[in-house]
Amino acid sequence: MITAASVLAAEENNPLIPHTYELVIGIFSFLVVVIVVGKILTPRIQKTLEERTEAIEGGLKRAEEVQEQARQTLEQYKAREKDAALEASNLRKKAEEQGAQIIAEAREQAQAEANRIVEAAKAQIEAERQQALQSLRAEIGAMSVELAGRVVGESLEDSARQSRVVDRFLEELEERARTQEQITS
Repeated sequence: MITAASVLAAEENNPLIPHTYELVIGIFSFLVVVIVVGKILTPRIQKTLEERTEAIEGGLKRAEEVQEQARQTLEQYKAREKDAALEASNLRKKAEEQGAQIIAEAREQAQAEANRIVEAAKAQIEAERQQALQSLRAEIGAMSVELAGRVVGESLEDSARQSRVVDRFLEELEERARTQEQITS
């Protein structure tokens, strides 16, 4: 059986149970490490972490500010773009209105020029008609006088007499033409 002495001897040689002096040195070493880490390293680590946190938060704030500025710049750009599009539209409308006005003025000028040309042509035709009538009257008068002289058998060389005969003959012709126009109308 197992005796108490053998258990004690086994406990002293047991590698799992530390010796008392090892426990005291281990606890003392642990306390030194805890004090060094707690008093010296922990504040430095916390300071470094705070600096990094501040740097990250500052970077995030700056990024947010830059992003806000970019958004505002984009809004301003869009507003300017809308204004420019509106102004371009207004200018286009004005140009179209001016073009239409210019076309209307050109049409009016062309119409006035056409009317002037037509009136000038009518006046020229009327002048030529009057000239032709005068020429025909003279020829008809000369022929009438000659024919009347042959029919009557006397000379109608007197210019006053010729003129009266011609005028009377032409008046009769014009009267006949007017009555025919009234009948046909």
